[in-house]
Amino acid sequence: MRILALSVFEGVVYHCTCLDASDPARPRLEVDALLRPGDADGPLLVPVADYKRMVGFDAAAVHLPTLERAGRVVIRDGVAYLRFPVWERVAPE
Repeated sequence: MRILALSVFEGVVYHCTCLDASDPARPRLEVDALLRPGDADGPLLVPVADYKRMVGFDAAAVHLPTLERAGRVVIRDGVAYLRFPVWERVAPE
């Protein structure tokens, strides 16, 4: 699964869309957003609600428990997020 983040603020992805819904067990995040200092200093977080919207509730029910066991789901301020701990900046072409 490929998720495109369109806006990020202080590590939280506020707008995103699904580029490829295949393999929802292995979500990958791509960022095409303006990143200011502090926006991406650590893991990036996509709301679980957005993940469910993109893959569908049935697929999310199947894959979220595995992602939770792998430590990919975190709670921040009472909201569940899918955590993307590893990422790298790519220079524009």
